[in-house]
Amino acid sequence: MTAPLAILGTAISAAGAVVLALLESFETRATLTPTGTIPITIGLRVDDLSSTVAVMVTLIALAIQVYSVGYMKHDVRYPTFATLVGLFTLAMLTVVLAADLLMLYVGWEIMGVCSYFLIGHHWEKPSATAAAIKSFLMTRFGDVGFLFGIFVLGVGAGSFRITDVIAAVPTMSSGTVLTGALLLLVGVVGKAAQFPLHSWLPDAMAGPAPVSALIHAATMVAAGAYVVALLYPVFLAAPLALDVLAVIAVVSMIGSALAALVTDDLKRVLAYSTISQLSVMFAALAVGGRTQAISHLLSHAVFKALLFLCAGAVIIAVGSNLMSEMGGLRRRMSLSFLTMTVGFAALAGIPPTAGFFSKDAVVASAEHAHNWFVFAGLLLTAGLTAAYTTRAWLRTFFGPGPDVREVSKLMTVPLASLAVVALGLGFVGLWFDELRPELISTVLSLAIAGIGVVAVFLIWRRDPAKDPADSIGRLRGVFGSAFGTDTLYERTVARGVMRLADEVARVDDSVVGRSVRGTGSGARALGGLLRLTQNGNPQYYVTAVLASVVLIAVGVVVMR
Repeated sequence: MTAPLAILGTAISAAGAVVLALLESFETRATLTPTGTIPITIGLRVDDLSSTVAVMVTLIALAIQVYSVGYMKHDVRYPTFATLVGLFTLAMLTVVLAADLLMLYVGWEIMGVCSYFLIGHHWEKPSATAAAIKSFLMTRFGDVGFLFGIFVLGVGAGSFRITDVIAAVPTMSSGTVLTGALLLLVGVVGKAAQFPLHSWLPDAMAGPAPVSALIHAATMVAAGAYVVALLYPVFLAAPLALDVLAVIAVVSMIGSALAALVTDDLKRVLAYSTISQLSVMFAALAVGGRTQAISHLLSHAVFKALLFLCAGAVIIAVGSNLMSEMGGLRRRMSLSFLTMTVGFAALAGIPPTAGFFSKDAVVASAEHAHNWFVFAGLLLTAGLTAAYTTRAWLRTFFGPGPDVREVSKLMTVPLASLAVVALGLGFVGLWFDELRPELISTVLSLAIAGIGVVAVFLIWRRDPAKDPADSIGRLRGVFGSAFGTDTLYERTVARGVMRLADEVARVDDSVVGRSVRGTGSGARALGGLLRLTQNGNPQYYVTAVLASVVLIAVGVVVMR
Protein backbone atom coordinates (compact mmCIF):
# COMPACT_ATOMS: atom_id res chain seq x y z
CA MET A 1 0.00 0.00 0.00
CA THR A 2 2.95 2.37 0.39
CA ALA A 3 3.47 3.09 -3.32
CA PRO A 4 -0.20 3.89 -4.15
CA LEU A 5 -0.50 6.15 -1.10
CA ALA A 6 2.75 7.98 -1.92
CA ILE A 7 1.74 8.53 -5.53
CA LEU A 8 -1.85 9.48 -4.66
CA GLY A 9 -0.77 11.97 -2.01
CA THR A 10 1.70 13.67 -4.35
CA ALA A 11 -0.89 13.69 -7.16
CA ILE A 12 -3.40 15.43 -4.89
CA SER A 13 -0.76 18.01 -3.99
CA ALA A 14 -0.04 18.57 -7.68
CA ALA A 15 -3.73 19.04 -8.42
CA GLY A 16 -4.01 21.52 -5.55
CA ALA A 17 -0.99 23.45 -6.85
CA VAL A 18 -2.55 23.67 -10.30
CA VAL A 19 -5.77 25.02 -8.77
CA LEU A 20 -3.78 27.66 -6.87
CA ALA A 21 -2.07 28.67 -10.10
CA LEU A 22 -5.46 29.31 -11.70
CA LEU A 23 -6.65 31.56 -8.86
CA GLU A 24 -5.98 35.23 -8.31
CA SER A 25 -3.21 36.19 -5.91
CA PHE A 26 -4.27 36.07 -2.27
CA GLU A 27 -2.87 35.87 1.23
CA THR A 28 -4.25 34.37 4.43
CA ARG A 29 -3.10 35.14 7.96
CA ALA A 30 -3.69 33.83 11.46
CA THR A 31 -1.71 34.79 14.55
CA LEU A 32 0.07 31.73 15.85
CA THR A 33 0.76 32.98 19.36
CA PRO A 34 1.02 36.38 21.07
CA THR A 35 4.70 37.10 21.69
CA GLY A 36 4.41 40.52 23.33
CA THR A 37 6.52 42.08 20.58
CA ILE A 38 6.54 41.03 16.91
CA PRO A 39 3.68 38.59 16.22
CA ILE A 40 4.32 35.27 14.49
CA THR A 41 1.69 34.36 11.92
CA ILE A 42 0.84 31.36 9.79
CA GLY A 43 -0.85 31.48 6.43
CA LEU A 44 -0.58 31.08 2.66
CA ARG A 45 0.85 33.63 0.27
CA VAL A 46 -0.07 32.80 -3.32
CA ASP A 47 1.09 34.89 -6.26
CA ASP A 48 2.41 34.16 -9.76
CA LEU A 49 5.87 33.22 -8.49
CA SER A 50 4.84 30.95 -5.62
CA SER A 51 2.05 29.18 -7.51
CA THR A 52 4.26 28.51 -10.54
CA VAL A 53 7.07 27.08 -8.43
CA ALA A 54 4.55 25.03 -6.42
CA VAL A 55 3.30 23.41 -9.63
CA MET A 56 6.88 22.63 -10.65
CA VAL A 57 7.72 21.13 -7.26
CA THR A 58 4.70 18.84 -7.10
CA LEU A 59 4.85 17.62 -10.70
CA ILE A 60 8.57 16.79 -10.44
CA ALA A 61 7.93 15.07 -7.10
CA LEU A 62 5.10 13.05 -8.67
CA ALA A 63 7.38 11.84 -11.48
CA ILE A 64 10.00 10.89 -8.89
CA GLN A 65 7.49 8.97 -6.76
CA VAL A 66 6.32 6.96 -9.79
CA TYR A 67 9.90 6.30 -10.89
CA SER A 68 10.92 5.23 -7.38
CA VAL A 69 8.42 2.37 -7.35
CA GLY A 70 10.45 0.62 -10.04
CA TYR A 71 13.86 1.88 -8.96
CA MET A 72 13.47 0.73 -5.34
CA LYS A 73 11.26 -2.32 -5.75
CA HIS A 74 13.82 -4.55 -4.02
CA ASP A 75 14.62 -2.08 -1.22
CA VAL A 76 13.13 -3.12 2.13
CA ARG A 77 13.32 0.49 3.33
CA TYR A 78 11.14 1.82 0.51
CA PRO A 79 8.22 2.78 2.85
CA THR A 80 10.53 5.01 4.88
CA PHE A 81 12.00 6.42 1.68
CA ALA A 82 8.59 7.24 0.17
CA THR A 83 7.47 8.89 3.42
CA LEU A 84 10.57 11.08 3.56
CA VAL A 85 10.15 12.09 -0.08
CA GLY A 86 6.60 13.17 0.73
CA LEU A 87 7.79 15.12 3.77
CA PHE A 88 10.55 16.70 1.69
CA THR A 89 7.98 17.84 -0.87
CA LEU A 90 5.77 19.24 1.88
CA ALA A 91 8.70 21.16 3.34
CA MET A 92 9.49 22.74 -0.04
CA LEU A 93 5.83 23.70 -0.47
CA THR A 94 5.99 25.31 2.97
CA VAL A 95 8.94 27.41 1.81
CA VAL A 96 7.17 28.34 -1.41
CA LEU A 97 3.73 29.16 -0.01
CA ALA A 98 4.54 30.51 3.47
CA ALA A 99 3.27 34.03 4.21
CA ASP A 100 5.64 34.51 7.16
CA LEU A 101 9.44 34.36 7.16
CA LEU A 102 9.57 32.23 10.30
CA MET A 103 7.11 29.78 8.76
CA LEU A 104 9.31 29.71 5.67
CA TYR A 105 12.27 28.94 7.93
CA VAL A 106 10.44 25.95 9.40
CA GLY A 107 10.10 24.43 5.92
CA TRP A 108 13.71 25.40 5.19
CA GLU A 109 14.96 23.42 8.20
CA ILE A 110 12.70 20.41 7.61
CA MET A 111 14.23 20.13 4.14
CA GLY A 112 17.65 19.97 5.73
CA VAL A 113 16.61 17.14 8.04
CA CYS A 114 14.96 15.21 5.19
CA SER A 115 18.07 15.59 3.03
CA TYR A 116 20.16 14.13 5.86
CA PHE A 117 18.01 11.00 6.10
CA LEU A 118 17.59 10.55 2.34
CA ILE A 119 21.26 11.05 1.45
CA GLY A 120 22.10 8.53 4.18
CA HIS A 121 19.39 6.09 3.02
CA HIS A 122 22.02 3.38 2.54
CA TRP A 123 23.33 3.95 6.06
CA GLU A 124 25.20 0.65 5.99
CA LYS A 125 27.68 2.29 3.59
CA PRO A 126 30.23 4.55 5.34
CA SER A 127 30.31 6.86 2.30
CA ALA A 128 26.56 7.50 2.56
CA THR A 129 26.72 8.20 6.29
CA ALA A 130 29.67 10.56 5.85
CA ALA A 131 27.93 12.38 2.99
CA ALA A 132 24.74 12.82 5.04
CA ILE A 133 26.66 14.26 7.99
CA LYS A 134 28.67 16.55 5.72
CA SER A 135 25.58 17.93 3.99
CA PHE A 136 23.83 18.45 7.33
CA LEU A 137 26.74 20.31 8.92
CA MET A 138 27.54 22.54 5.95
CA THR A 139 23.95 23.56 5.30
CA ARG A 140 23.34 24.09 9.04
CA PHE A 141 26.28 26.49 9.11
CA GLY A 142 24.62 28.54 6.40
CA ASP A 143 21.24 28.32 8.09
CA VAL A 144 22.56 30.16 11.15
CA GLY A 145 23.19 33.21 9.01
CA PHE A 146 19.84 32.75 7.28
CA LEU A 147 17.97 32.78 10.60
CA PHE A 148 19.74 35.92 11.80
CA GLY A 149 18.95 37.55 8.46
CA ILE A 150 15.27 36.84 9.09
CA PHE A 151 15.57 38.38 12.56
CA VAL A 152 17.23 41.52 11.20
CA LEU A 153 14.59 42.07 8.53
CA GLY A 154 11.70 41.13 10.83
CA VAL A 155 12.79 43.51 13.58
CA GLY A 156 13.49 46.24 11.05
CA ALA A 157 10.04 45.86 9.50
CA GLY A 158 8.22 45.24 12.78
CA SER A 159 6.74 42.07 11.26
CA PHE A 160 7.86 38.74 9.90
CA ARG A 161 5.15 38.67 7.25
CA ILE A 162 6.79 38.63 3.83
CA THR A 163 4.42 41.26 2.46
CA ASP A 164 5.16 43.60 5.38
CA VAL A 165 8.92 43.08 5.10
CA ILE A 166 8.93 43.91 1.38
CA ALA A 167 6.71 46.95 1.95
CA ALA A 168 8.97 48.21 4.75
CA VAL A 169 12.22 48.02 2.75
CA PRO A 170 12.11 51.72 1.67
CA THR A 171 11.71 52.81 5.31
CA MET A 172 14.56 50.68 6.69
CA SER A 173 18.06 52.02 7.08
CA SER A 174 20.56 51.00 4.41
CA GLY A 175 22.65 49.22 7.04
CA THR A 176 19.71 47.10 8.18
CA VAL A 177 18.80 46.08 4.64
CA LEU A 178 22.39 45.29 3.70
CA THR A 179 22.98 43.27 6.88
CA GLY A 180 19.78 41.31 6.38
CA ALA A 181 20.54 40.64 2.71
CA LEU A 182 24.11 39.46 3.38
CA LEU A 183 22.99 37.18 6.22
CA LEU A 184 20.29 35.68 4.00
CA LEU A 185 22.96 35.05 1.36
CA VAL A 186 24.91 32.92 3.83
CA GLY A 187 21.97 30.54 4.10
CA VAL A 188 21.26 30.68 0.37
CA VAL A 189 24.88 29.86 -0.49
CA GLY A 190 24.77 26.87 1.87
CA LYS A 191 21.47 25.47 0.59
CA ALA A 192 22.31 26.08 -3.08
CA ALA A 193 25.83 24.64 -2.69
CA GLN A 194 27.61 27.74 -3.94
CA PHE A 195 31.25 28.54 -3.26
CA PRO A 196 32.58 28.24 -0.58
CA LEU A 197 29.84 25.94 0.85
CA HIS A 198 29.59 23.82 -2.28
CA SER A 199 31.48 20.60 -1.55
CA TRP A 200 28.60 18.80 0.18
CA LEU A 201 26.51 18.46 -2.99
CA PRO A 202 28.78 16.15 -5.06
CA ASP A 203 29.18 13.88 -2.01
CA ALA A 204 25.39 13.78 -1.63
CA MET A 205 25.35 11.50 -4.70
CA ALA A 206 25.78 8.64 -2.23
CA GLY A 207 21.98 8.69 -1.96
CA PRO A 208 19.68 6.88 -4.42
CA ALA A 209 19.12 8.49 -7.84
CA PRO A 210 15.54 9.62 -7.05
CA VAL A 211 16.90 11.48 -4.01
CA SER A 212 19.46 13.22 -6.20
CA ALA A 213 16.73 14.20 -8.66
CA LEU A 214 14.55 15.56 -5.86
CA ILE A 215 17.32 17.57 -4.20
CA HIS A 216 18.77 18.94 -7.42
CA ALA A 217 15.58 19.64 -9.35
CA ALA A 218 12.54 20.35 -7.20
CA THR A 219 13.67 21.05 -3.64
CA MET A 220 16.58 22.02 -1.40
CA VAL A 221 19.07 23.68 -3.76
CA ALA A 222 16.31 25.36 -5.79
CA ALA A 223 14.99 26.91 -2.58
CA GLY A 224 18.00 29.24 -2.43
CA ALA A 225 17.28 30.83 -5.80
CA TYR A 226 13.57 31.02 -4.97
CA VAL A 227 14.17 32.91 -1.70
CA VAL A 228 16.35 35.51 -3.43
CA ALA A 229 13.65 35.98 -6.09
CA LEU A 230 10.95 36.14 -3.41
CA LEU A 231 12.74 38.82 -1.40
CA TYR A 232 14.20 40.53 -4.45
CA PRO A 233 13.25 44.08 -3.33
CA VAL A 234 15.49 43.54 -0.29
CA PHE A 235 18.45 42.71 -2.50
CA LEU A 236 17.72 45.51 -4.96
CA ALA A 237 17.92 47.92 -2.02
CA ALA A 238 21.34 46.46 -1.12
CA PRO A 239 23.47 46.67 -4.31
CA LEU A 240 26.56 45.43 -2.47
CA ALA A 241 24.77 42.16 -1.69
CA LEU A 242 24.03 41.71 -5.42
CA ASP A 243 27.69 42.40 -6.24
CA VAL A 244 28.73 39.73 -3.73
CA LEU A 245 26.18 37.37 -5.28
CA ALA A 246 27.60 38.06 -8.76
CA VAL A 247 31.14 37.19 -7.69
CA ILE A 248 30.00 34.01 -5.93
CA ALA A 249 27.97 33.01 -8.98
CA VAL A 250 30.79 33.46 -11.50
CA VAL A 251 33.34 31.64 -9.34
CA SER A 252 30.91 28.79 -8.66
CA MET A 253 29.70 28.35 -12.24
CA ILE A 254 33.20 28.19 -13.76
CA GLY A 255 34.81 26.16 -10.98
CA SER A 256 32.06 23.52 -10.89
CA ALA A 257 32.00 23.28 -14.70
CA LEU A 258 35.74 22.57 -14.73
CA ALA A 259 35.25 19.89 -12.08
CA ALA A 260 32.46 18.29 -14.13
CA LEU A 261 34.76 18.24 -17.15
CA VAL A 262 37.07 15.62 -15.59
CA THR A 263 34.85 13.63 -13.19
CA ASP A 264 34.26 9.95 -14.01
CA ASP A 265 31.21 9.41 -11.79
CA LEU A 266 28.11 10.21 -13.88
CA LYS A 267 26.04 11.40 -10.93
CA ARG A 268 28.84 13.63 -9.68
CA VAL A 269 29.07 15.20 -13.15
CA LEU A 270 25.39 16.06 -12.86
CA ALA A 271 25.93 17.31 -9.32
CA TYR A 272 28.63 19.73 -10.43
CA SER A 273 26.36 20.80 -13.28
CA THR A 274 23.67 21.63 -10.72
CA ILE A 275 26.05 23.92 -8.86
CA SER A 276 26.93 25.58 -12.15
CA GLN A 277 23.32 25.99 -13.32
CA LEU A 278 22.22 27.41 -9.99
CA SER A 279 25.05 29.92 -10.39
CA VAL A 280 23.53 30.88 -13.73
CA MET A 281 20.27 31.67 -11.92
CA PHE A 282 22.11 33.73 -9.30
CA ALA A 283 23.99 35.54 -12.05
CA ALA A 284 20.68 36.56 -13.58
CA LEU A 285 19.42 37.79 -10.21
CA ALA A 286 22.66 39.70 -9.65
CA VAL A 287 22.16 41.72 -12.86
CA GLY A 288 18.44 42.39 -12.37
CA GLY A 289 17.06 39.47 -14.38
CA ARG A 290 14.51 38.10 -11.92
CA THR A 291 12.15 36.78 -14.62
CA GLN A 292 15.05 35.16 -16.49
CA ALA A 293 16.29 33.50 -13.29
CA ILE A 294 12.88 32.00 -12.54
CA SER A 295 12.58 30.81 -16.14
CA HIS A 296 15.89 28.98 -15.83
CA LEU A 297 14.86 27.63 -12.42
CA LEU A 298 11.80 26.01 -14.00
CA SER A 299 13.55 24.64 -17.08
CA HIS A 300 16.47 23.38 -15.00
CA ALA A 301 14.08 21.55 -12.69
CA VAL A 302 12.67 19.62 -15.63
CA PHE A 303 15.83 18.68 -17.47
CA LYS A 304 17.86 18.03 -14.31
CA ALA A 305 15.19 15.69 -12.93
CA LEU A 306 15.21 13.98 -16.33
CA LEU A 307 18.99 13.61 -16.30
CA PHE A 308 19.18 12.18 -12.79
CA LEU A 309 16.37 9.71 -13.43
CA CYS A 310 18.02 8.66 -16.69
CA ALA A 311 21.31 8.29 -14.84
CA GLY A 312 19.54 6.10 -12.30
CA ALA A 313 18.23 3.88 -15.10
CA VAL A 314 21.69 3.56 -16.62
CA ILE A 315 23.30 2.86 -13.24
CA ILE A 316 20.70 0.18 -12.43
CA ALA A 317 21.37 -1.52 -15.79
CA VAL A 318 25.17 -1.28 -15.69
CA GLY A 319 25.64 -1.68 -11.95
CA SER A 320 28.11 1.19 -11.66
CA ASN A 321 28.18 5.00 -11.47
CA LEU A 322 31.43 5.23 -13.42
CA MET A 323 31.34 6.23 -17.08
CA SER A 324 34.52 4.24 -17.64
CA GLU A 325 32.38 1.11 -17.14
CA MET A 326 29.60 2.30 -19.46
CA GLY A 327 29.55 2.97 -23.19
CA GLY A 328 27.64 1.58 -26.18
CA LEU A 329 24.26 1.85 -24.42
CA ARG A 330 22.41 3.69 -27.20
CA ARG A 331 21.27 0.47 -28.90
CA ARG A 332 20.63 -1.57 -25.76
CA MET A 333 18.83 1.20 -23.88
CA SER A 334 17.31 3.17 -26.73
CA LEU A 335 14.60 4.97 -24.73
CA SER A 336 17.03 5.99 -21.99
CA PHE A 337 19.42 7.14 -24.72
CA LEU A 338 16.81 9.33 -26.44
CA THR A 339 15.48 10.88 -23.24
CA MET A 340 18.91 11.49 -21.75
CA THR A 341 20.01 13.04 -25.05
CA VAL A 342 17.19 15.55 -24.67
CA GLY A 343 18.30 16.24 -21.11
CA PHE A 344 21.94 16.71 -22.11
CA ALA A 345 20.91 19.01 -24.97
CA ALA A 346 18.86 21.13 -22.57
CA LEU A 347 21.77 21.29 -20.12
CA ALA A 348 24.12 22.38 -22.90
CA GLY A 349 21.60 24.98 -24.13
CA ILE A 350 21.01 23.43 -27.54
CA PRO A 351 17.85 24.59 -29.38
CA PRO A 352 14.95 23.94 -29.31
CA THR A 353 15.11 22.63 -25.73
CA ALA A 354 13.93 24.59 -22.70
CA GLY A 355 17.50 25.03 -21.53
CA PHE A 356 18.37 26.95 -24.68
CA PHE A 357 15.63 29.54 -24.21
CA SER A 358 16.15 30.08 -20.49
CA LYS A 359 19.96 30.19 -20.63
CA ASP A 360 19.92 32.56 -23.58
CA ALA A 361 17.59 34.87 -21.65
CA VAL A 362 20.05 34.94 -18.74
CA VAL A 363 22.98 35.78 -21.04
CA ALA A 364 20.91 38.55 -22.65
CA SER A 365 20.04 40.00 -19.24
CA ALA A 366 23.74 40.30 -18.38
CA GLU A 367 24.38 41.99 -21.71
CA HIS A 368 21.57 44.49 -21.14
CA ALA A 369 22.91 45.28 -17.67
CA HIS A 370 26.38 45.91 -19.17
CA ASN A 371 27.83 43.66 -16.50
CA TRP A 372 30.70 42.30 -18.58
CA PHE A 373 32.15 40.29 -15.69
CA VAL A 374 28.98 38.23 -15.41
CA PHE A 375 28.49 38.21 -19.19
CA ALA A 376 31.97 36.76 -19.81
CA GLY A 377 31.48 34.22 -17.01
CA LEU A 378 28.21 33.04 -18.55
CA LEU A 379 29.73 32.64 -22.01
CA LEU A 380 32.72 30.71 -20.67
CA THR A 381 30.36 28.51 -18.66
CA ALA A 382 28.29 27.85 -21.80
CA GLY A 383 31.37 26.49 -23.55
CA LEU A 384 32.46 24.38 -20.58
CA THR A 385 28.94 23.05 -20.07
CA ALA A 386 28.70 21.96 -23.70
CA ALA A 387 32.12 20.30 -23.37
CA TYR A 388 31.44 18.21 -20.24
CA THR A 389 27.93 17.39 -21.44
CA THR A 390 29.28 16.06 -24.74
CA ARG A 391 31.93 14.05 -22.91
CA ALA A 392 29.35 12.45 -20.60
CA TRP A 393 27.01 11.69 -23.52
CA LEU A 394 29.73 10.07 -25.62
CA ARG A 395 31.23 8.04 -22.78
CA THR A 396 27.84 6.77 -21.61
CA PHE A 397 26.21 5.82 -24.90
CA PHE A 398 28.95 5.36 -27.51
CA GLY A 399 32.05 3.23 -27.95
CA PRO A 400 32.50 -0.26 -26.49
CA GLY A 401 30.36 -1.16 -23.50
CA PRO A 402 28.58 -3.84 -21.46
CA ASP A 403 25.67 -5.98 -22.62
CA VAL A 404 22.61 -4.67 -20.72
CA ARG A 405 18.91 -4.13 -21.33
CA GLU A 406 16.38 -1.35 -20.86
CA VAL A 407 14.78 -0.80 -17.44
CA SER A 408 11.10 -1.39 -16.68
CA LYS A 409 8.30 0.73 -18.17
CA LEU A 410 7.43 2.00 -14.71
CA MET A 411 10.76 3.83 -14.80
CA THR A 412 10.73 4.86 -18.47
CA VAL A 413 7.29 6.52 -18.44
CA PRO A 414 8.49 9.42 -16.21
CA LEU A 415 11.56 9.74 -18.44
CA ALA A 416 9.48 10.12 -21.59
CA SER A 417 7.11 12.59 -19.90
CA LEU A 418 9.95 14.80 -18.62
CA ALA A 419 11.67 14.68 -22.01
CA VAL A 420 8.53 15.99 -23.73
CA VAL A 421 8.28 18.84 -21.23
CA ALA A 422 12.00 19.64 -21.59
CA LEU A 423 11.46 19.98 -25.34
CA GLY A 424 8.30 22.08 -25.21
CA LEU A 425 8.61 24.21 -22.07
CA GLY A 426 10.96 26.74 -23.63
CA PHE A 427 8.40 27.81 -26.21
CA VAL A 428 6.13 29.01 -23.40
CA GLY A 429 8.68 31.74 -22.69
CA LEU A 430 8.09 33.23 -26.15
CA TRP A 431 4.96 34.84 -24.70
CA PHE A 432 7.18 37.06 -22.53
CA ASP A 433 9.36 39.80 -23.97
CA GLU A 434 12.14 39.20 -21.41
CA LEU A 435 12.51 35.55 -22.45
CA ARG A 436 12.63 35.86 -26.23
CA PRO A 437 15.97 34.95 -27.85
CA GLU A 438 18.17 37.86 -28.89
CA LEU A 439 20.60 37.80 -31.78
CA ILE A 440 23.89 38.75 -30.14
CA SER A 441 23.56 36.60 -27.03
CA THR A 442 22.17 33.68 -29.00
CA VAL A 443 24.94 33.69 -31.61
CA LEU A 444 27.70 34.09 -29.04
CA SER A 445 26.45 31.41 -26.64
CA LEU A 446 25.75 28.91 -29.45
CA ALA A 447 29.12 29.57 -31.08
CA ILE A 448 31.02 29.06 -27.83
CA ALA A 449 28.93 25.98 -26.98
CA GLY A 450 29.64 24.64 -30.47
CA ILE A 451 33.38 25.05 -29.88
CA GLY A 452 33.08 23.01 -26.69
CA VAL A 453 31.10 20.25 -28.41
CA VAL A 454 33.44 19.99 -31.41
CA ALA A 455 36.61 20.07 -29.32
CA VAL A 456 35.50 17.20 -27.09
CA PHE A 457 34.15 15.19 -30.04
CA LEU A 458 37.43 15.46 -31.97
CA ILE A 459 39.47 14.39 -28.93
CA TRP A 460 37.13 11.45 -28.26
CA ARG A 461 37.11 10.35 -31.91
CA ARG A 462 40.86 9.70 -31.84
CA ASP A 463 40.35 6.89 -29.32
CA PRO A 464 36.74 6.20 -28.18
CA ALA A 465 38.02 3.94 -25.40
CA LYS A 466 40.03 6.77 -23.89
CA ASP A 467 38.66 9.53 -21.66
CA PRO A 468 38.88 12.96 -23.39
CA ALA A 469 39.67 14.47 -19.97
CA ASP A 470 43.07 12.77 -20.07
CA SER A 471 44.18 15.35 -22.63
CA ILE A 472 44.11 18.02 -19.91
CA GLY A 473 47.15 16.47 -18.26
CA ARG A 474 48.09 17.50 -14.74
CA LEU A 475 45.20 19.92 -14.52
CA ARG A 476 42.83 16.95 -14.34
CA GLY A 477 43.85 16.29 -10.76
CA VAL A 478 43.37 19.94 -9.83
CA PHE A 479 39.92 20.15 -11.45
CA GLY A 480 38.89 16.70 -10.18
CA SER A 481 39.55 17.71 -6.58
CA ALA A 482 37.41 20.82 -7.08
CA PHE A 483 40.59 22.88 -6.63
CA GLY A 484 41.38 21.15 -3.34
CA THR A 485 38.60 22.79 -1.33
CA ASP A 486 37.87 19.65 0.69
CA THR A 487 41.55 19.25 1.51
CA LEU A 488 41.69 22.89 2.58
CA TYR A 489 38.68 22.41 4.85
CA GLU A 490 40.25 19.28 6.35
CA ARG A 491 43.46 21.12 7.16
CA THR A 492 41.81 24.25 8.53
CA VAL A 493 38.19 24.03 9.64
CA ALA A 494 38.11 20.32 10.49
CA ARG A 495 41.39 20.40 12.43
CA GLY A 496 40.34 23.57 14.24
CA VAL A 497 37.03 22.05 15.26
CA MET A 498 38.74 18.84 16.42
CA ARG A 499 41.24 20.79 18.51
CA LEU A 500 38.44 22.82 20.02
CA ALA A 501 36.54 19.61 20.77
CA ASP A 502 39.63 18.10 22.42
CA GLU A 503 40.04 21.21 24.56
CA VAL A 504 36.36 21.16 25.57
CA ALA A 505 36.72 17.48 26.50
CA ARG A 506 39.83 18.27 28.58
CA VAL A 507 38.08 21.08 30.44
CA ASP A 508 35.04 18.90 30.95
CA ASP A 509 37.16 16.16 32.47
CA SER A 510 39.47 18.34 34.56
CA VAL A 511 36.93 20.87 35.85
CA VAL A 512 33.41 19.53 35.57
CA GLY A 513 34.39 15.90 35.94
CA ARG A 514 36.66 16.57 38.92
CA SER A 515 33.89 18.54 40.64
CA VAL A 516 31.44 15.71 40.14
CA ARG A 517 33.95 13.13 41.32
CA GLY A 518 34.78 15.30 44.37
CA THR A 519 31.11 15.58 45.25
CA GLY A 520 30.78 11.82 45.04
CA SER A 521 33.86 11.24 47.21
CA GLY A 522 32.58 13.71 49.82
CA ALA A 523 29.20 12.01 49.91
CA ARG A 524 30.84 8.61 50.36
CA ALA A 525 33.02 9.92 53.19
CA LEU A 526 30.02 11.46 54.93
CA GLY A 527 28.15 8.23 54.45
CA GLY A 528 31.04 6.36 56.10
CA LEU A 529 30.81 8.59 59.14
CA LEU A 530 27.07 8.18 59.40
CA ARG A 531 27.46 4.46 59.08
CA LEU A 532 29.39 4.39 62.37
CA THR A 533 26.23 5.43 64.17
CA GLN A 534 24.32 2.51 62.70
CA ASN A 535 26.33 -0.47 64.02
CA GLY A 536 23.37 -2.64 65.16
CA ASN A 537 24.32 -2.55 68.92
CA PRO A 538 21.22 -1.69 71.11
CA GLN A 539 23.38 -0.68 74.07
CA TYR A 540 25.12 1.87 71.87
CA TYR A 541 21.75 3.30 70.81
CA VAL A 542 20.49 3.55 74.42
CA THR A 543 23.74 5.19 75.51
CA ALA A 544 23.47 7.68 72.64
CA VAL A 545 19.87 8.54 73.55
CA LEU A 546 20.74 9.08 77.23
CA ALA A 547 23.76 11.18 76.31
CA SER A 548 21.57 13.27 74.01
CA VAL A 549 19.01 13.78 76.80
CA VAL A 550 21.77 14.91 79.18
CA LEU A 551 23.12 17.32 76.60
CA ILE A 552 19.67 18.77 75.97
CA ALA A 553 19.06 19.18 79.73
CA VAL A 554 22.40 20.92 80.20
CA GLY A 555 21.64 23.15 77.25
CA VAL A 556 18.27 24.15 78.68
CA VAL A 557 19.81 24.98 82.09
CA VAL A 558 22.57 27.04 80.48
CA MET A 559 20.20 28.92 78.19
CA ARG A 560 18.01 29.90 81.16
